[in-house]
Amino acid sequence: MPIEQNKVVTLNYTLKDKDGNVIDESKDGTFAYLHGANNIIPGLENALTGKNAGDKMDVAVTAAEGYGERDAEKTQTVPRNMFPDDVEIETGMQFHAQGPGGETLVVTVVKVEDDTVTVDGNHPLAGVDLNFDVEVMDVRDASEEELQHGHVHGPDGHDHD
Repeated sequence: MPIEQNKVVTLNYTLKDKDGNVIDESKDGTFAYLHGANNIIPGLENALTGKNAGDKMDVAVTAAEGYGERDAEKTQTVPRNMFPDDVEIETGMQFHAQGPGGETLVVTVVKVEDDTVTVDGNHPLAGVDLNFDVEVMDVRDASEEELQHGHVHGPDGHDHD
């Protein structure tokens, strides 16, 4: 069964940067997602379309087709008093912030000074070209519930507890 819209795909992957350093890999052997539901980066999803269980491939994904290019406007210096008083702010910490349209954003602290904190709202892999080693383990039809919710349920997927 080929990978196409509304199929649940289970795969093993190793993600590396351009220098071959491992950034991430499927934890306990598999990762499942709903194809066509924007659950994974576009460059990888496009490369998987039409593949079958058992297929192995190397996929190069440009930053634009991955997590996007870095956006300098997403880095801001804000007053220290915007953070809780009882938290010692350190570089690398992440916080939830409200975006201009009211959406929730995750920002990473990149610099801490006496009265200011510089945060970056870019994805940590924005601007990075990525390389995936992928093996397709299984392809199946999505259930009606998975289609309604837009993600995989059950083993290797998401449960609603």
